[in-house]
Amino acid sequence: MEIKRGIPVSPGIAIGEAFLLEAEGVRIPRHFISESQIESEVGRLEQAMAEARKELEDLSGHVTERAGSKIAEIFSAHADMLQDEYFRQEFLERIRDKKYTAEFAVSRTMRRWRKMFHDDPFLATRVADLDDLERRLLRRLLGARREELDSLSSDVILVAHDMSPSQTASVDQERVKGIAMDAGGPTGHTAIIASALGIPAVVGLGSVSDDLGGGDQIIVDGHRGLLIVDPDEETLESYRQRRSQAIETEMTLLEELRDLPAETIDGRRVEIMANIEFPREVTRAVEHGAEGIGLYRTEFLYLTSETAPTEQEHVEAYTEAMRQLDGRPIIIRTFDLGADKFVGESELAHEKNPFLGRRSIRYCLDHPEILREQLRAILRVSTLGEVKVMFPMVASTEELMTLRRLLNDLREEFDRAGESYDHEMEVGIMIEVPSAAVYADVLADYVDFFSIGTNDLIQYTLAIDRANEHVADMYQPLHPAVLRLIKMTVDAAHDKGIKVGLCGEMGSEIIYTILLLGLGIDSFSVAPPFVVPEIKKIIRTVKYDDAREMARRILQCTEVDRAMEQLMDFDRELLPVLFP
Repeated sequence: MEIKRGIPVSPGIAIGEAFLLEAEGVRIPRHFISESQIESEVGRLEQAMAEARKELEDLSGHVTERAGSKIAEIFSAHADMLQDEYFRQEFLERIRDKKYTAEFAVSRTMRRWRKMFHDDPFLATRVADLDDLERRLLRRLLGARREELDSLSSDVILVAHDMSPSQTASVDQERVKGIAMDAGGPTGHTAIIASALGIPAVVGLGSVSDDLGGGDQIIVDGHRGLLIVDPDEETLESYRQRRSQAIETEMTLLEELRDLPAETIDGRRVEIMANIEFPREVTRAVEHGAEGIGLYRTEFLYLTSETAPTEQEHVEAYTEAMRQLDGRPIIIRTFDLGADKFVGESELAHEKNPFLGRRSIRYCLDHPEILREQLRAILRVSTLGEVKVMFPMVASTEELMTLRRLLNDLREEFDRAGESYDHEMEVGIMIEVPSAAVYADVLADYVDFFSIGTNDLIQYTLAIDRANEHVADMYQPLHPAVLRLIKMTVDAAHDKGIKVGLCGEMGSEIIYTILLLGLGIDSFSVAPPFVVPEIKKIIRTVKYDDAREMARRILQCTEVDRAMEQLMDFDRELLPVLFP
């Protein structure tokens, strides 16, 4: 048994077989054979190796003609490796002695060789060669029986070095029970989507995609950020019990609190909303007691096309979400594109520091045609229910006034054309850069509400690239500077008579619920939806005055560890069932 530590980004426990997205691209559906099948399996392996060698030799000749013999040597070397007797004998021993299928023998053998290569500075550069050989052999062996990511026939845990937003968004949550990834941070796109889909996930694991083989049994502990490889029976049973208990607690809280408001013992009422990426998530959010959608991340409309969505595509997506909300409110955020977000253009990839470049509202203001299409669609659906629009990453009054003028121009166009829209539709902004938090008292004069995006606010306040696993441990929601900016924003908003929501990942982590309540947050927008009953339970168990006192004490802490210690002590004393 081996335990690897990473970053927990989506809570829950998953137990199952590894599906290696990067190394295999396929899943090995069968691992063992009977005694009578050994020779036929050996024959399958020998044939696959011969075909792969022929393929590589042909490729080497073709590349020689087009790119010269130096480049072709790469493929010649691969063909030589397939003729290596060490490889062949180890494959055969696993088939004959352990009764592995040919493909499982290849996968397990390559896993062992990858580890050996990684440990040798000279051979480490050849790991990619092993990966290429493994893919070639598995393609030959599996043939029509290969299972792709989008056509899985059984449950798996997805293991990858990294995943694009489109790959993560296309995951079949009925089959993919967990995600383990080498790269990534707590607020990258994989973390956000995995959390939204309710899939336990751990990222920042380093080299797990190189260390594992397809079909390895693993456990993903999305609470503690652990990946357990080849668990023993005692560990397996312990995690099965924990998973069952968590499901039981979740169901109990859901039945108890689904239709009840989030109101403190002394009468402080807070809205609990949900974050979504796709319209199909609305039903699940409502079923868990969400009072509406506090953040609709619309940039993932790009996933279905290489070009920007049309106005009609926007309208159809928003209409579908509102139909499922059945009159509940929805806040539609305009495109937050660039940096680690998906975008259908390559120009952003060339920026030296995309997180400080033309991302989010800056990108949209540089491409007003994209923003106009989206705003027109939002105006059109505003007659169907309680719709609010929210602009991300606003950093100055000038940006905000430009956005307001653009929206007002569209309203005038609608008036001239006699088109209906909600003339009272509220307009808000996200507070996610320090300048907006410091300047919140001025910005509050121009909007109807604030929503604090803690993901970026923490990143920009602490100068931490949230997608960089090397500095992920420095990403600290309880940093005194972050908490002061949140408090500053809330006070400025309340002084001007507007409400403040919080839609970042900090709001979805229940350890912070009492603190955020005490800081004066008016609404939480969270994901995954199963945390909604837990947050309601916490709020309904505490007095608002006690939460404010706790927040006051935490604000006085100058060390993050001390702040966490005080907060966890309070949480455990209040609700030991949620904070064991």
